[in-house]
Amino acid sequence: MAIQLSIDTTRCIRCGKCVKVCPGRIMIQAEAGAPIGLQYTESCISCGHCVAVCPAGAVRHNHFPEATVHPIDAEQLPTPEQVLLLCRARRSNRALSDRPVPQEALRQIVEAAHRAPTASNRQQVSFAVITDRAVLDRIIRFTIDTFSGIARMLEHPLVRPLLRRLKPELYAYLPAFRRLQREYAEGRDPILREAQALILIHTPRENRFGAADANLAYQNGSLMAEAMGISQIYTGFLLTALARDRKGRLLRSLGIEGTVHAGMALGMPLFRFPNYIDKKPVTVREIPAQEK
Repeated sequence: MAIQLSIDTTRCIRCGKCVKVCPGRIMIQAEAGAPIGLQYTESCISCGHCVAVCPAGAVRHNHFPEATVHPIDAEQLPTPEQVLLLCRARRSNRALSDRPVPQEALRQIVEAAHRAPTASNRQQVSFAVITDRAVLDRIIRFTIDTFSGIARMLEHPLVRPLLRRLKPELYAYLPAFRRLQREYAEGRDPILREAQALILIHTPRENRFGAADANLAYQNGSLMAEAMGISQIYTGFLLTALARDRKGRLLRSLGIEGTVHAGMALGMPLFRFPNYIDKKPVTVREIPAQEK
């Protein structure tokens, strides 16, 4: 849809806020208090900053009709201390019950993830929500089979001597691969940890910023899940297995197009952690001022 952008001069108070926030320098103002002008509107990425910042509702943008603009009640926002406590409290709790994750909770987690920023405001991040037990079991089996194949390759008598020299770091993971196989054979789920839902976050293959966009979305969704008391686990094993599925057979069978960059296994916890613990000291380097 072509960009249609204008300023309602009967409402505009010439505060210049839209000029300051526009990443494309589309809004212009000769001096403080002067009328707001427009330039290069064809380069607008529809980020909505101008519409969101205008205190008078004077910016008219066809991608953001009035019904899509909502006031923010600042009194309802969490304090910095509350946000930091949420970050401190977030953990990958793998002690899960067999209770399903409520559909409304899944919807809110996806909405929070969808609200994350994307490069150039492409908004090409999509979400596949899986709750069917048979499909989840198929994904677990696919992952186990993939790592079993890797283990067989690493232990092949003809391949092992060469890989030992060229890729010795791979053999550090061999015990973990065998542990996955053993736990699965014993009837346990070492991949999704008995999670009752899985969200796969994906973008089109040609999106060069897809991994960054998807993982920004994951962080939003993960914090929302934590706030709702829902356990979330990053599915690293599954992502590794998907990366080895060159023909994309599993994703095609699920109706997913593109590349999955992040996965979130979700479940209702048996209990919540009553404490948070300190991490290693943060590494911060102060860059000194450069001499001219």
